[in-house]
Amino acid sequence: MALVRWAPSRDISAIQDEVNHLFGSFFDNATPLAPTNRITRGFVPAIDIVENGDEYSLHVDLPGMSEKDVKLEVLDGVLTISGERKTERDEKQNGYRRIERLAGSFSRSLVLPEGVGADSLSASFDNGVLTITVPKPPEVKPQPVQINVVSGAKPAAETVEASASK
Repeated sequence: MALVRWAPSRDISAIQDEVNHLFGSFFDNATPLAPTNRITRGFVPAIDIVENGDEYSLHVDLPGMSEKDVKLEVLDGVLTISGERKTERDEKQNGYRRIERLAGSFSRSLVLPEGVGADSLSASFDNGVLTITVPKPPEVKPQPVQINVVSGAKPAAETVEASASK
């Protein structure tokens, strides 16, 4: 028979993980127990980043939005995509309703490659998909440095000692 040492912290950690999972799933998902008259989480658009030959293409899903609802900004090498997705609320007097489409304001930020400015970006909007084209910066190649060797020069330590003895 093998003896196993009891570690109470292991049991407490397992219980804490279960409680976190319970509360996380309760507040993050639209469940029958969660209130349906409020939005339990905000809208965050999905972004695909595709690397092509000499550029990156960002595809942002913004269903139900137009280009007027979206704002693009570049500050200190960071591209920020922000906007607000509004929901239409109609009051029903009889019956039940459930809203699963998320709404609200959003902001996503991406760091641009060094050397890429706002003037080199291009954007288009088609059928609820925002496409941003980011050119790759020119490749920086290392510069060789020539080392000059002076022949016949004394090392600095010997020069200091010689001047101190005089």
